[in-house]
Amino acid sequence: MDKEAEASETTMTVLLFSDDVDTRAKVKLAVGRRPAPGLPSVSWRECATEYAVTAAFDSGEIDVAILDGEAAPAGGLGIARQMKDEIYRCPPILVLTGRVQDNWLAAWSRADAVVPHPLDPFVLAEAVAELMRRRLNKLPVV
Repeated sequence: MDKEAEASETTMTVLLFSDDVDTRAKVKLAVGRRPAPGLPSVSWRECATEYAVTAAFDSGEIDVAILDGEAAPAGGLGIARQMKDEIYRCPPILVLTGRVQDNWLAAWSRADAVVPHPLDPFVLAEAVAELMRRRLNKLPVV
């Protein structure tokens, strides 16, 4: 079986954290069921609290995480840094920042990718696709 056929038969679990239901809906619409051809379909695991995010990571079922840096009271940037510090071989994490000028915070958080608001659906889908490819190929995220 070739790699593309194999990918079409599997799913990857993408954790989506935001306290804002509208932000979660926008992310899901932008990424869709499959962010790029040849990748597995996405199984969404939505979280609105820090506790739910921690439990999701602890389950070991997360392949890629998207964390909203603008969430309150716990933001995705701090959660990203905590997960990177605490989880050996942490799944790749994409953070959503409030604006491009906040990208330095994403670097501090050790996020593997960053997309600023307002969300560009094409940029977001490609960033998620790249993290999924790296996870599938077991490559380090740079």
